[in-house]
Amino acid sequence: MRRSSISATMKKERFALVYRTLSPDCRIALADSKICADRARLGVRRYYAAFLLLSTICYQLSAISALAQLAPTRQAPRNEPLEKYDNPPAPPRKIETSPRMISQFGVFTSYQANVDATGQNIVGDAANECSISVDPTDGNKMAIGWRQFDNVTSNFRQAGWGYTTDGGITWTFPGVLQDNVFRSDPVTSSDEIGQFFYLSLRSDGFSFFCDDLWGSTNGGQTWTMLSPKQGAGGGDKQWLTIDKTGGSGHGFQYQTDDGINCNGGGVQFQRCTDGGVTWQAPISIPNSPIYGTLDVDTNGNLFVGGWSGGTTFQCVRSSNAQIGGQTPTFDQVTPVNMGGGLGSGGINGVGLTGQCFLAIDRSGGPTNNNIYMLASVVPPGRSTTDVMFVRSTNGGLTFSAPHKVNDDPVNPSKWHWFGTFSVAPNGRLDAVWYDTRNAANNTDSQLFYSFSTDAGVTWAPNVAVSNPFNPFQGYPNQNKIGDYITIVSDETGGNVAYSATFNFNPQRNQHEEDVYYVRVFPGGQGPSPTPTATPTATPTATPTATPTSTPRPSPTPRPRPTPLPRPSP
Repeated sequence: MRRSSISATMKKERFALVYRTLSPDCRIALADSKICADRARLGVRRYYAAFLLLSTICYQLSAISALAQLAPTRQAPRNEPLEKYDNPPAPPRKIETSPRMISQFGVFTSYQANVDATGQNIVGDAANECSISVDPTDGNKMAIGWRQFDNVTSNFRQAGWGYTTDGGITWTFPGVLQDNVFRSDPVTSSDEIGQFFYLSLRSDGFSFFCDDLWGSTNGGQTWTMLSPKQGAGGGDKQWLTIDKTGGSGHGFQYQTDDGINCNGGGVQFQRCTDGGVTWQAPISIPNSPIYGTLDVDTNGNLFVGGWSGGTTFQCVRSSNAQIGGQTPTFDQVTPVNMGGGLGSGGINGVGLTGQCFLAIDRSGGPTNNNIYMLASVVPPGRSTTDVMFVRSTNGGLTFSAPHKVNDDPVNPSKWHWFGTFSVAPNGRLDAVWYDTRNAANNTDSQLFYSFSTDAGVTWAPNVAVSNPFNPFQGYPNQNKIGDYITIVSDETGGNVAYSATFNFNPQRNQHEEDVYYVRVFPGGQGPSPTPTATPTATPTATPTATPTSTPRPSPTPRPRPTPLPRPSP
């Protein structure tokens, strides 16, 4: 008999790891099965078959459960990791493909990004939690980072990415940053000369939550780890920004996390002054704002936005983070009312229903250095979400009353989730989110878009920019479609990376989670859609082999600016 290459002890450990992810009913069923009783005596081939069977049973039962009812809506968790290593990689499988999805909705076209080397959809995988970056010197060059699940029967995830050189019409998915390395929380960014950066959480689920920073000088086609292994500090639900101003902090990189981090010391901030290689010792942030982002104004002041619990958000400033020779301090802390708090569960299973996004106007015009914050929040007395927006015109000292961006009538059954936004170089605000207003079942979602040209005082009529999709289908062995989506704006529109379930997998008789790119822009606006009164089938986009839309005009490449000298730390 051929000797097995997998020991009985390893088999038991792996089965135990999978077993812990099962529901109580599933555990009882498996305890009665002969598979469970005989697992230690299986050979390699039979072991993998049994593993796949167990994972598939769990996956299908969890999917049925998710479809049966919404998860309970609750306040977003604090002081606990949202990303956990609790499944090993799934066994190898035969890879099958289908035509990649190009989903047309009115004047908006969504192009699938997570495709194989021949441009085809990969059947049986999942991809979500997308972060997009755009080369400001050539808008045709973009990169998206995402959580890549090679097999939906396991929630083992890696750092996937794709790039485009033709404005998002076609995408190349070369693979993951590191094979068989658990990674999550992808955050990408670019500097003013078109260098891309990818901040990636690495964890074993219990002993460390640390980040690595990767860089690309060729538009995201290849990546190099800049920091030492786990050397970028940080932690769970980290975010990254880069100082693109001409001041003393030019090129400095800043990040925050949610308190579950590499150092184990609360919600922290870290700074890098040498292009991503060395990260300075972490500093605690006053009032512990989490699940947020950060940005830099034209004077080099750093602002951190996030949620501190209940219905309170925070805007925290450091005016000396830009001075390399000084230890950063936070000299202004402003509580912010956004009309509710962050939630989790509900329409997104075990995930968040939104994060808090902070962005600053650097247009040089009348709205220059305005500070904006936007989030999908759960208003008091509600269990669903609205997209809410606030602004500060005095450097974060005070903020406006919260303004509801989604323009449909208040309906406690409708969701407006995963709200995110960005500020264009000309000061226009672009916001996108998932929206269920047109769904008779209150859960089928569409990507919606609105914009503002008056600093968020008024917003254009909301418009759907995608076909509806079922957010409960295509789950990997983790019931959520990620925790966020992202947008980067330019002078004429916004570049959006989002997840949706347009592709259908006949083997599982349900749709799949994939990553899509869509270009949104003013001009596609029409009257606000009327919510659907009677049940209608969710339209499924038809796969096509080639794009049918007219590509947006290629932007004229601007000369690459000469990098400013970086001061000595």
